[in-house]
Amino acid sequence: MKRIILFSIIFLSALCLKAQQLTFSDSAVVSLITCSPGEEVYEKFGHSAIRVKDTRNGIDVVFNYGIFSFETEDFYYKFIKGETDYQLGVYATSNFLASYAQRKSLVWEQIINLNPSEKRNIIQNLLRNYEPENRIYRYNFVFDNCATRPRDKILGSIRGYAKFEENSESKTYRQWIGTYVGNDTWLKFGIDLLFGVDADKLSSFTESMFLPEELMTEFQTAQIYSSKNQSRKLVLDKKILVNNPDNNNSKNGWSFKPFNFTLLLLIFGFVLTIWDYFHHNYNKLFDSILLIATGLGGVLICYMMLFSSHPLVKSNLNILWMNPLNIILGIVMWFPKLRTPVFFYEILNVLLLIGGLFSFALSAQVFNLAAFPLIVLLLLRSTSWFIYLKKRMYKRRSVI
Repeated sequence: MKRIILFSIIFLSALCLKAQQLTFSDSAVVSLITCSPGEEVYEKFGHSAIRVKDTRNGIDVVFNYGIFSFETEDFYYKFIKGETDYQLGVYATSNFLASYAQRKSLVWEQIINLNPSEKRNIIQNLLRNYEPENRIYRYNFVFDNCATRPRDKILGSIRGYAKFEENSESKTYRQWIGTYVGNDTWLKFGIDLLFGVDADKLSSFTESMFLPEELMTEFQTAQIYSSKNQSRKLVLDKKILVNNPDNNNSKNGWSFKPFNFTLLLLIFGFVLTIWDYFHHNYNKLFDSILLIATGLGGVLICYMMLFSSHPLVKSNLNILWMNPLNIILGIVMWFPKLRTPVFFYEILNVLLLIGGLFSFALSAQVFNLAAFPLIVLLLLRSTSWFIYLKKRMYKRRSVI
């Protein structure tokens, strides 16, 4: 409820600012604002914004490129397809800081070292961006987001060029994301299922700036070089505006971690397979649920690969074991008359699963560790089902 009230205040202040003409003097101060990650999924990577404070004209506002609404028509469908629109919002800095204090985030400010001409340049650019016809943009998680937009606006306003010391360690996109969401969390498991081989490419130091805290780190030591080869610091000063400790109260019990959960499934499946073998039976219910679940995941992966404009989701080798056709198999396995086509499909399925294991072992694509027990489980149950069908078909021919 408190969060709703805070965002309502921000929204109302944005409406007020929309109605007035913002005029800044040359004494205005331009800053990069960086907010530490929060608890919600969309807060996990932190946030960046641009602050413009003009004491002479009594204006202190934040230009925020991270505005979106869950109430947008077909929001989730558009998000999956990579067609989510964000927009630039402008509102009072005090309201902006209050919202991040509420979620217990740290907020840093880096004052950018701009001359009067450069200040006018970036402020005019921001105001032009805030025009109704310009403020909406197509969001891209890696290449065009709430961190890359402030970066580009700031660097695009300077006369000369910025030189960075490349403070960030070289990592792949998948590794960068893992540093923020954890490597054995359900969120990371889901992300790893959807990301393909492109996520395992090393990102350059400029590409790592899609993460707000990495942007802050790189800006802190950067130098601006003019055409006369004169240099000055990009950041004049750095300070903390909101000094709340990160609130990390998430409880990750043993059973709730993805790897432990899938390992338990594998153990259960192994015990079930032994039971079926000695009792000359086969448990279809377990396999049907397993196949339909992985098949549904495969449908999403297939859709993302073929139709989504999200980066990093193409050429996804998870499709080898999360096969969309598993849905059909999970249904038709209940019909005895369809044993023959199921038998031949299981041959193909076993080969695909072996291919998945080889891809895992050879690191053709980085798979989430929790996927390994699932691949082994699917291979175990598919092989067992294949042998069971073969025996049934052999007995049927013997009787004939």
